[in-house]
Amino acid sequence: MRPLDFLSSIKLKLGAVIAAAVAVSVVVVTLGVHYEVPIIVLAVAAGALALLMVQVLTKGMVSPLREMADAAKAMSRGDYARRVHATSRDEVGDLARVFNAMAADLGEIDRIRRDLIANVSHELRTPITALRAALENIVDGVESPDPQVLHTMLGQVERLGRLVTQLLDLSRLEAGVVPLQMERFEVRPLLEQAVNEAKLQSTNGIVFAVDAAPDLTLHADAERVHQVIANLLENAVRHSPSDGHISASATRVGDRLQIEVLDEGPGIPAGEADRVFERFYRADAARARTDGGSGLGLAIARWIVDMHGGEIKAAQHQPRGCRMIVTLPERAA
Repeated sequence: MRPLDFLSSIKLKLGAVIAAAVAVSVVVVTLGVHYEVPIIVLAVAAGALALLMVQVLTKGMVSPLREMADAAKAMSRGDYARRVHATSRDEVGDLARVFNAMAADLGEIDRIRRDLIANVSHELRTPITALRAALENIVDGVESPDPQVLHTMLGQVERLGRLVTQLLDLSRLEAGVVPLQMERFEVRPLLEQAVNEAKLQSTNGIVFAVDAAPDLTLHADAERVHQVIANLLENAVRHSPSDGHISASATRVGDRLQIEVLDEGPGIPAGEADRVFERFYRADAARARTDGGSGLGLAIARWIVDMHGGEIKAAQHQPRGCRMIVTLPERAA
């Protein structure tokens, strides 16, 4: 606890410092006159004691500013762990608390940046390594460039292309440079188109279903909403078992449109329903790395839904599977 921390205004603190300095001077002069101390000695003693009082009282007022300056220098070197003691109740204390919150946010952003670089490097290295191995085998004559080898190489190139496209989309969405092209459109044809595209990705006999009223409409960016549904369906296809069922439905709930994608996969582990929307997060990391999942689809879907002023969440589908729920306002923001 610093001196004068109990005061809630810097003006009150300055006033208290001045009053204390004046009071000390008056006391010294009064005592000096009473004991007939020479005037020169009184002046020096009063001035010295007043300055000492000012130093003691103002130390707690300026020390948070010094701490912030030192912490800012540390942050410029990449150290975001420094914090300022924010015990005062005045404007400097408010500034110190805001500074601590800013430092925490910058530290979290720096962590996300480092994780993003590490994840992107890993995701790019995996298909590049596979391509390099295949090309080296062809060049060295170990393998012939038969259709099967070329098909495998094409798959790795397509995976690289998807990852780069998703990274660019996510970067534009986070920067807010993707304008929404708002229009009114029918929801059922959009669901059917997304499902037909998902059928092309499915090779294990998955059964698809669409449930939406023919006259159901929404005022939003049709292309971006289609991207959300396509990402959810791609995720459902990736995790669904052979001969499983996937459904995409849309219903009106009050003044909002609710879109659901249901699958019969392993579902989402308890406590991870929010984390699945983080970049590069995988509930089943080992499986996702073998089937081309990048961990970006759901992150992109969340950004698009947020841009529309809606909400997206994951829940369990009873008795087994995942239930992705997208809620959009009738007239998106």
